[in-house]
Amino acid sequence: MNDFSEALSSYERALQIRQKSLPSNHPDLITTYNNIGLINYNMGNYPKAIAAYEKAFQSQEQSLPANHPNRAIYYNNIGMVYNNMGDYANALASYEKALHIRQKTLSSNCPELAIPYNNVGMVQYTLGDYAKALASYEKVLEIQQQNLPPNHPDLGDSYNNIGMVYFTMANYPKALSYYQKALEIKQDSLPPGHLSLGTTYNNLGMVYMNMGEHRKALSAHENALQIRQQSLPSTHSDLAMSLGHIGNVHHSMGEHKKALSYCQRAVEIAHQTLPSQHPHVQWYRKILQDVEKQL
Repeated sequence: MNDFSEALSSYERALQIRQKSLPSNHPDLITTYNNIGLINYNMGNYPKAIAAYEKAFQSQEQSLPANHPNRAIYYNNIGMVYNNMGDYANALASYEKALHIRQKTLSSNCPELAIPYNNVGMVQYTLGDYAKALASYEKVLEIQQQNLPPNHPDLGDSYNNIGMVYFTMANYPKALSYYQKALEIKQDSLPPGHLSLGTTYNNLGMVYMNMGEHRKALSAHENALQIRQQSLPSTHSDLAMSLGHIGNVHHSMGEHKKALSYCQRAVEIAHQTLPSQHPHVQWYRKILQDVEKQL
C-alpha cells in the first residue's frame, strides 16, 4: 500500500506541473489522469478513481471520433471501478458501451473482442441474467477457438465460465461437460500445482456432489485441497472451502467421524480470514453442527 501511496503522490505532483504548462487535451496530461485513476482503483479509492478517469476522458472527448479505441478504454476502466463497487448496473452499461465501440471498429471474431465480451458476461452472470451471460461467454469461446491454440489456458477459463453458468442454472450434465474440458486444457497447459487447476477441481467436485456422485466429488475436492495446500497460506479461505466440501461429502456418505475433523478445520480457518456473518462461515458452521448431531 505504501508503494501505491508513493506512486499516487508522484503522479499528483506531476499533474500539478503539467496542468500549468500543458493544454488540457495534451496526451501527457491524459496519461497522468489515467495513472491516477489506476492507482486509486488499486487502492480501493473508487470514487477518486472514477473522477480521475472522467477527467482523462473529458480532456480528450472533443477531439476523439465516436468509435475511437480510447473511448472504449475509458468505458472499460469505468466499468471495472463500478464492478468493484458492486454497482453492477453501471458496470454493465459501461462494459456494453466499450463492447459496442469495439464491435464497430473490429471484425466479428477479432481476438481483441474477447475481453469486452467476457466483461459483459461476468456482470450479466452477477446480475442473474444467465441466458445473456451464457451467450456472452459462448461468444468469447468462439473468438478464442478461432484465434488461439486448442490447449491455450484462456480457453480453459472460458469453458470454466460456461460451466459455472450451467451449474448455477442446475444443468449439471452440461456443467460437468464444460468443467471437464476446462480441466483437460489446464492439465495440458499449466504446471501441476497451478491454483487454476485447484479451482476447476473444486467446481467439478460441486457438480459431482449435486449429481449424487459422492466418490467422484470426494476425489475432486481432495485434488483441489492438495493443490491449495501446496500454494496457499495455511489460513487462506480457499483452504477452508476445500475442507468444508470434503467434510460435507463425508457427512453425506454417513462417514461422520471423518467429516468432523474436516469441518472443524474449515470453521477454524474461516474464523481467521472471513467476517463471522460471511455465507461461507455460516455454511461451515451448519455442516459442523449437523455432523456433531450424528456423533
